[in-house]
Parts: sequence; structure tokens; C-alpha cells
Amino acid sequence: MNDKVRVRFAPSPTGKVHIGNIRTAIFNWLFARHEQGKFLVRVEDTDIERSTSEAIEALFECLKYLNIDFDEEVVYQTKMADKHLEAAQSLADKGLAYYLPPKEAGEDTPVAFRIPFDCENIAPVREVGPAEFAVHGEQQVRIDLRGVTFSLVSKKGKAMPEQTMCLAGFKDLQLLDDKDEVIFTLKDDMVNDIYRGFINHIFNGVVKMKFTRREVYFNDVIKGELAKPLDSMKDLIIVRSDGTVVFHIANVCDDNTQNITHIIRGDDHVENTYRHIFLFAALGYNIPKYGHMPMIVNKSGKPYSKRDGDAFVGDFKSKGYNGEALFNYLALLGWSPGDDREKMTRQEMIEAFTLERVKSSTAQFDIMKLENMNGLYLAEMPIDDVAATAIDFINQLAWGQNVVNDGYFVTVVKLMAQRLKVFTGVADWEYFFTDDFTVNEKVFKKQFKNSVVLEALTAVASSIKLLDNSEFNAENIEKILRDNEERFELGKFKLNLPLRLAISGTNSGADLIETALVLGEVKIVERIDKAVALADTLISVE
Repeated sequence: MNDKVRVRFAPSPTGKVHIGNIRTAIFNWLFARHEQGKFLVRVEDTDIERSTSEAIEALFECLKYLNIDFDEEVVYQTKMADKHLEAAQSLADKGLAYYLPPKEAGEDTPVAFRIPFDCENIAPVREVGPAEFAVHGEQQVRIDLRGVTFSLVSKKGKAMPEQTMCLAGFKDLQLLDDKDEVIFTLKDDMVNDIYRGFINHIFNGVVKMKFTRREVYFNDVIKGELAKPLDSMKDLIIVRSDGTVVFHIANVCDDNTQNITHIIRGDDHVENTYRHIFLFAALGYNIPKYGHMPMIVNKSGKPYSKRDGDAFVGDFKSKGYNGEALFNYLALLGWSPGDDREKMTRQEMIEAFTLERVKSSTAQFDIMKLENMNGLYLAEMPIDDVAATAIDFINQLAWGQNVVNDGYFVTVVKLMAQRLKVFTGVADWEYFFTDDFTVNEKVFKKQFKNSVVLEALTAVASSIKLLDNSEFNAENIEKILRDNEERFELGKFKLNLPLRLAISGTNSGADLIETALVLGEVKIVERIDKAVALADTLISVE
């Protein structure tokens, strides 16, 4: 294997696995396999209350279901806590971390990572040019070890909520009053004393801030170059007041420990990446390459969630979706092989997958496309395997608890399998196994309002009843239908839908004649008689 590429899937097992999270695993897995690198799994289980053993087990069940294997031993973040705290301490030793003032006397205090004022010396930071913005003159402007605190002005001229941004975002800072006179200039030789807490500046009457804008930037392998102004960034908490580390530093430390070369994740993490770049640099670690995948959205362009339908991997597994089909479909959500292929083998996806072909725009989840994809995979399954899975789903239904996997069942499967897109669709096979099946009353009434149709259908039953076993075949059933259409002056095929409704209660299904042959002569006649009687009842009620 080529260790030049090492990627990871680092979920937080706090509940069900969302399809967006598992797609992250799929993209990382395909990239690693294409590059002959390594795909690692790290369980970020620092949320002790929610990271239950059941949630962790469900995570690995999802990986197994989708046949996503991994290299090297699984890393559990909670077992790396000592390294995380050591890293935090090393930042404090360098003057790059500090204790926040306690809210109340006697409280433990959290530790914050400071974006260093000389950041361009350690991280990809560049000057953009002069910048300025108005602040509310009735609110104080404060400069201390936490950064610059100020209130912007709303459109109505009111003070917006106070915010504190990192001091590194305000190189060459000048504060101006309402006469446009400079009342303070931040000089480089002041910075260390401010960081040590020796100097705290409080200003009244400031209406404008001028400074040299700097930004942190990186080349995203999917989205291209991305950048964020430092004056819109805050120093970030890395250790909570209870002594436990925060996601940011744990994530960065573990990526370094695992020698991760590429971090491929959802674009909801872009903001984290700007901060993590500083942490990597401040800790003396190599900064990995980053790629941010497009979000999975609904038809309205909003993040896809349970409100839009099935959103968790377990939902699809419980409904009988083929794991390979779900893998295939999710791989194409935000990535294209460069041609019109949709159904692809695992090896074909590995060979075609590159990060350059991952789209930067959002990917819309379409359940119909997934069902069609799943249907293609089910069509390739051996019929015995389809029958074995189908019987499990049928036995869960009220009408199907006594259905057994016998010769008749396999015959039904052979007829219906090509139409099956999801195994929960076996609920529509009800009429093969019970006479008390659901009837589509709306279509039923519409078709049977015509008394001539009822007479013709009764005649069809009488003709079928006269057939002996050897004569009950497709050719004779077809002839009986066409003859009676002619006899009762109905158009050609006008008896097909009434017959289907009578024997199945539905207006769709497999080939009508083949369906009739599977059900058999006796059931066909009985169901036609029952349908005619039901039609008389429904129509008379109206």
C-alpha cells in the first residue's frame, strides 16, 4: 500500500448513522482504494453520555452492511485524552493558550487557543489590504488578552450584540472617534503585554475601526481556494472548565497521530478547517490537504433530514435495500465518473474515483432514483436469495405470518421479482396469499359502474370454469378475454383492467395473464364472482 495517502472516517457515535456521514466514509474509502493508500476509522466518542455501546455497535453494523472495510486498528478518541491534554499544555507553554477569566469566583476556567499575532510566520496567512468598519459609539471597545470586543451598528442604528474577535485579526489597528480623530493605535510592541494580561484597554466614544486585514487560506482539493478574514475569527476553547478537551484539539491531535494526509469531509466543516489549520501549525504538525464535499439536500435545497424521509442508514437496511445499491447510489451523490454510468461495480468505482471529479455544488437526494438503482441490484440476485429475503419481510405482515417458502412462493417470486425495487414492496403481493386482500375502491367503482363490463366479466368467469386443467393456459385466457370484448361490444383490452381489479384488487402488477395462471382457475372464478357482488354493493350504496 501507498502510505502517501492516509484518510480517515471519524464519526461521533451519538445515535443513528446519517446517510451524509456514511457517504463521507464512502468517498474516503474510494479515494484510499484508488490511490492504494489506507482508510482508517476513528471513533470520536468523547461525548460520554451519548456515545453508547449500542451507538458504536450500530456504526460498525452500517460499515459491514455497506461492505466498507478499513486498515489498521480502530482508534477511540477517549483513549487518546492524555495526548490531547499534553498538546494543550504545549500550546500554553508557547504562550498560544490562556485561561479565560472565571465567570464566578472559585470556578475552574476553560483554556482557549490564541490565534497568534505573528500568524503569517506559522500558517498560510496573507495580507489583503486596508479595512474599516463602524462600531456603535455608545458601547465600549475593549482590548485585552481575549482580543478586541466591540458592538457593530444595526441598519436601524442600534447596537448589535457585543462580540470578541481575535487580536490577530486587527494588525495596525486604529480606533477613531466621531471627529475621525485617532484615539488609539495598536503597535506591535504592545501585543505581548496585552497577551500577558498586563495591559487592558477600555475606550468610550469609538465609532470606527481601521486596520490591515489578513486572512487564512488553503487550497481545497474539491472547492478550490478558500479564505477567511482573521477579523471574523475568535480564539477558540480547547479545554473545558472540567478539564476535558474540546473536539478541535482532539481532532487535530488524532489526525497527526494517525498520520492523516487528506481530510475529506462535509462542507459544514469548512469553518472548523480554518481554525484547525492554525492548530496544526501551532503544534508543529504537518497540515493535511483538505477537501470538503457538497452537502446532501432535499428538493428545497435544505440539508436532507428525517423530515424528508428515510435519512439514516439503518432505515434503508431495515427496509431491505441492497447494501451495494445504497453504496453505489451514495457514491454518485456529489461525484461523477465522467460519463453516463450510474450502476457501477465496486471495482469500477474504485478505478474511476478522483477528488477532482467530486462536485462542489450540493447533491439532491432522490428516493426514486435510489429505488430504481436498488431494483437493478435485486434483479441480479439469484431467485432463491430473493425468496429467502422476501419471506422474512412477508412474515412480518399481518396477512403473511403463515406464508412459507415453498414451490408456490418461489413461483410468485419469479413472477414479481423483476418489478420489486425494495423488499418492503412485497406488501403488494398480498393477493397471491389471501383472498381477503385490499381493494382500490376508487378505481374499482370507476371500472365497474358499467353494467356491461360486469356482464362481460361474469361471462369470462363462466368460460374459464369450463376449461379443464390442460386447457387453462395463456392462449385460452387471452382468447376468452378478446372474445367477450367482441361479444359485449367493448374495445380491445377493455376487460384487462376489470379482470386485474377482480383478481388482485389493484390496477397494476405483473403481466395479467401470467398472474392469472399463478393464481389458478378456481381462484380466478371465485374472485370474479366476489368482485361482481362487491361492485353491485358499492354502486348500490352510491
